[in-house]
Amino acid sequence: MIVRFGYVAMSVELENASPSKTMTMASFSKLADREAGLRRLERIAEENLHNTLRLLKHNRYLGIRVYRMSSKLIPLATHEDLQDWDPFPALAPSFAEVGAFVREHDIRVSFHPDHFTVLSTPRKDVFRKSVNDLNHHVRMLEAMGLDQRATNNIHVGGSYGDKDVSGRRFVEQFRTIEPRITERLTLENDDKTFTAAETLWIAEEVGVPMVLDIHHDAVNPSSEQAAKLWPRIQMTWDRFSWNVKHAGTPQRLPPKIHASSPKSSTDPRGHSDHIDLGPLLKFLYEIAESTPAIDVMIEAKRKDEALLKLVDDFRAIEAADGPIRMIDGGSVEVL
Repeated sequence: MIVRFGYVAMSVELENASPSKTMTMASFSKLADREAGLRRLERIAEENLHNTLRLLKHNRYLGIRVYRMSSKLIPLATHEDLQDWDPFPALAPSFAEVGAFVREHDIRVSFHPDHFTVLSTPRKDVFRKSVNDLNHHVRMLEAMGLDQRATNNIHVGGSYGDKDVSGRRFVEQFRTIEPRITERLTLENDDKTFTAAETLWIAEEVGVPMVLDIHHDAVNPSSEQAAKLWPRIQMTWDRFSWNVKHAGTPQRLPPKIHASSPKSSTDPRGHSDHIDLGPLLKFLYEIAESTPAIDVMIEAKRKDEALLKLVDDFRAIEAADGPIRMIDGGSVEVL
């Protein structure tokens, strides 16, 4: 099984490369010239896209082919007071440059819209804002010229007093959203409400891939172990790859999982600086025979540093004649 590792948005190894520089609405509102303020937002966005490209080049040098981009590339892009502003024409060259690099080097990229983007909400205004936010993320991927392999990952959302009703409401409301948005969605189990089994059922119902978070599963477990659910989870990706192929992309997309470690015994849901190899390695060994390839998103506070340390841990297993073969700086083979 080929395992590729990725990390989230920021680098602690590369200096002055934040892709999430911003301006608050309070600061924007104080500007005397609104048009000049919009141009300033566009310049910040250009810098964020430039730094995204720097990070992608940094990743390529290290051998990292999986990366989650920052959702904050364009400051205030979805703020309701700026709905008359369309930054995409001005940013088209910068987005195109990022997308060209992603395609040229076959990098798997994604977004993870924040926790305010929920499709299970009973509130129509929250649902409208959530769809608007997803549309914004899709527009960024489209501006990069990326196909459906570039996805947006979300959680199901809250239970709102009745988890079963909330799950069914997610399914119903999902089906009202245009396919251009839903065909890029993946669903992830969370650490408090929807377990892996519950999220999998919803993913199967609406026909999207499921991203298994093994840390979330540990603190919010299903009645069935994650490895037992894995064949069904893998099938959601098989169906997705079939759809992408018939949209013009012949490449199969490996399933993706998230890996992180508890911050402490008193904060088991928080993320630590690095990854405890044990739980991840156990899961990879459990699924290796049935899974040709998998991508692992590292959600650790120390970002790319945590990824590189994890790769060193795998390198030590190989050196001890364990069932690991190193491929490059960002991927291994589980034998």
